[in-house]
Amino acid sequence: MPSKIACTAALLASLAAPTLAQNASPASPATPEKPSSPELAACKSTAMAALTAREPEIKDIYIDEDGLTVAVAETRIEDIPVTRILMGEAYLKTDRSDKPRRFLCLVGEKGKVLLTFFTQR
Repeated sequence: MPSKIACTAALLASLAAPTLAQNASPASPATPEKPSSPELAACKSTAMAALTAREPEIKDIYIDEDGLTVAVAETRIEDIPVTRILMGEAYLKTDRSDKPRRFLCLVGEKGKVLLTFFTQR
């Protein structure tokens, strides 16, 4: 498991690296389900594919764009460039109620999603 430790250490180091943070603009009321940025859309679709493969009862992911932080990053995890870090609150929509979760997504070159991660608060 040394590679998991190295990846975790690299992730933490990249998050501590200098970044330029900005709040994403909120979704317009006419289209609340459409993400406001291509990075967020890519993170959401990648997360949906991974989550529904394991938990088919998940119908959708709602990401609170008003509180979303999109950080422009110029860092690497080993030799993989990370260009954006998205952090915020998300809800996994199922047939039962769900509690808010913290959402993290790392995006690399050409908008490729490197990691999506959800944790309960």
